[in-house]
Amino acid sequence: MRELILLRHAHAEPASNGQADLDRPLSAEGLAEAEAAGRWLAENKLIPDCVLCSPSRRTRETLEAVLAAIGYVDQRIEPSIYEATPGTLISLADAHGEVERLMLVGHNPGLERLAALLHSGQSGDYRGMPPSGIAVLSVPAGVSLEPGVAQLSAFWWP
Repeated sequence: MRELILLRHAHAEPASNGQADLDRPLSAEGLAEAEAAGRWLAENKLIPDCVLCSPSRRTRETLEAVLAAIGYVDQRIEPSIYEATPGTLISLADAHGEVERLMLVGHNPGLERLAALLHSGQSGDYRGMPPSGIAVLSVPAGVSLEPGVAQLSAFWWP
């Protein structure tokens, strides 16, 4: 069994005049949410072997707060996660199929649709993934990611 952990970024500040969406920082509430997410991952011994993170400031700050709780892990900025479709995210995760526990730090609607697609086989059957929400999906070893292949083994939000 391998695991795919999906972590949505925590609450971010609204964009100020002229500020690019990529540059939006976490709010104070978001920082607290991200820290809580890190504690939950640590308490449940869900330490990823590798993390792929969107290049946005809010996802990077979410990951930094999580790493403060779980410790250092192999991590990479992955530009394709920003505004990714479920198909893009599946391709990215499959490209890292050798990783036993992979975590993607990204955005909605891509993450919540990916969770629904892998679990239920329907990407339109999503129920929402709140800021700093975590979905843990278990996938049989050696199996490519495809609709309905995963079991949702845990779901958490602050």
